Amino acid sequence: MRSGIDILVGTPGRIKDHLQNGKLDLTKVKHVVLDEVDQMLDMGFAEQVEDILRVAYKKDSEDNPQTLLFSATCPHWVYDVAKKYMKARYEQIDLIGKRTQKAATTVEHLAIECHWSQRAAVIGDVIQVYSGSHGRTIVFCETKKEANELALNASIKQDCQSLHGDIPQKQREITLKGFRNGSFKVLVATNVAARGLDIPEVDLVVQSSPPK
Repeated sequence: MRSGIDILVGTPGRIKDHLQNGKLDLTKVKHVVLDEVDQMLDMGFAEQVEDILRVAYKKDSEDNPQTLLFSATCPHWVYDVAKKYMKARYEQIDLIGKRTQKAATTVEHLAIECHWSQRAAVIGDVIQVYSGSHGRTIVFCETKKEANELALNASIKQDCQSLHGDIPQKQREITLKGFRNGSFKVLVATNVAARGLDIPEVDLVVQSSPPK
């Protein structure tokens, strides 16, 4: 970075560290890209992102970097925040348009109501019925703690491993490889860790609570 680079890809926390340590100069940045912008400006990153962008942007300057925001979902508040970093004549590109989002007709959807204290037992039964001992299952949880507890719960009879933000990247890759290879049959993941997962032939997907 000291010698000069064309493209820097980083998490907000790490980029902010380098800025504060004087290892990074963003004054000559020409393009800023925020991927998963709805998450970046919502999940505790917003303050870090603002601190970083403040270095690269000057108020009302025509020489500010070109700003590109990408997201699968764009709530109204995303556009409100985006206006702070984009020119008044910014363009919105919608690749979905009026098309309705429909799940595949080959997928069956079930909603099961149960008490919170019984959910592990119910999930264990659902896996047994719909995935059996040979099928692959992914279970999504809201929190790391919940993912750990569910992965260790005796109600899930199949081999099971968890995937979340506290697990080092190297171990995450080993876990995903094992799941793809069939070394274990049930993957319990937080929604954040699951962004961008690409695993073929999953028989069952369980949301341990309705996604927000």
